[in-house]
Amino acid sequence: MKKDSIHAQNFVQIFEQFAPKQFAVEGDKNGLMIGTLNKKIKNVMIALDVLEETIDEAIEKEVDFILAHHPLLFRPLKQINLDTTIGRIIKKAIEHNITIYAAHTNLDVASGGVNDLLAEKLKLESPKVLVETYKEAMQKIVVFVPADYASQVRSALGEAGAGYIGSYSHCSFSTEGTGSFYPEKEANPHIGKVGSQEYVDEVRIETIIPTRLSRPVIASLVKAHPYEEPVYDLYPLDEPYEKMGLGRIGKVAAGYTLRTYVDFVKRALNIENVRVVGDLNAPIKKAAVLGGDGNKYVSQAKRAGADVLITGDLYYHVAQDALMEGMFVIDAGHHIESIMKEGLATKLITLLDKEGYDISVFASVPSTEPFRFM
Repeated sequence: MKKDSIHAQNFVQIFEQFAPKQFAVEGDKNGLMIGTLNKKIKNVMIALDVLEETIDEAIEKEVDFILAHHPLLFRPLKQINLDTTIGRIIKKAIEHNITIYAAHTNLDVASGGVNDLLAEKLKLESPKVLVETYKEAMQKIVVFVPADYASQVRSALGEAGAGYIGSYSHCSFSTEGTGSFYPEKEANPHIGKVGSQEYVDEVRIETIIPTRLSRPVIASLVKAHPYEEPVYDLYPLDEPYEKMGLGRIGKVAAGYTLRTYVDFVKRALNIENVRVVGDLNAPIKKAAVLGGDGNKYVSQAKRAGADVLITGDLYYHVAQDALMEGMFVIDAGHHIESIMKEGLATKLITLLDKEGYDISVFASVPSTEPFRFM
């Protein structure tokens, strides 16, 4: 029987297995915005922005936790005036016991996060990180398991996040050998008898894990292992580090010009209008995408070999500089990040299901796009 509620702090811990705070760029605003994590929650709503209509939707749907991409409290407040919009949002959230939690650039950086979702929609081939912002320290884990249980333990390690290398998951290496042990009188051995030396055909399984996942991976290993006292080792690795960061870059299908690629981007991201910098007849072979404000990264996209950068909030003078450098830009708007609502809801449902929870997680419906095109 799956549990129909979860402590808010435990929910955050499950989410941060996927997008931990340390992924965020320095100075970013992440984490608890309003409310408490010391409560049980049943209904989680995923939102891009927290506007007053977002709160009203949450109240109507009896939501007790909002996970938003854009922080509600991005700049310090000098006062909480209940006659202002931000004041009313805070008041309504507190009155209806709605916790508001933000996951900003950590969700941009995370594997499977905002930028990966955009890259997937744009069908970028073998996308790579555009701007490296974080190096994930790795460990090797080695475990010894009876041969009959090797597949079970191997699967548990993979499901807990071990063995991810690039676009491949559940990677491991195994060798066979003989394990031996002598159960003392206090032991309760799965194999063998107390007071008798035992020899068992065992498999040594080794794989790699991000250091931050060592505890949940070990917990899964112990749960899947038949022995009362499983034997395992953890080794720190100087290399490799998993390189993580903002934006993605990859090849596009053959035959596009900037003009036809713009049409493809509009269809893929379900938007009607974009701003474009560059020669519409020029060929496009490699594209970069960066959700949100991409002004600081136009030159980096060019240096990385992209013909065009799809991003948002492009400044006038940055556009001029890009034009002079021969770098093409598609300003598709900041709101393209709304792709994270459905994507993150699906991801969290899967993660929660693995942990034995069946709570409601769904995407906020109203659009928070502030612009109207006339």
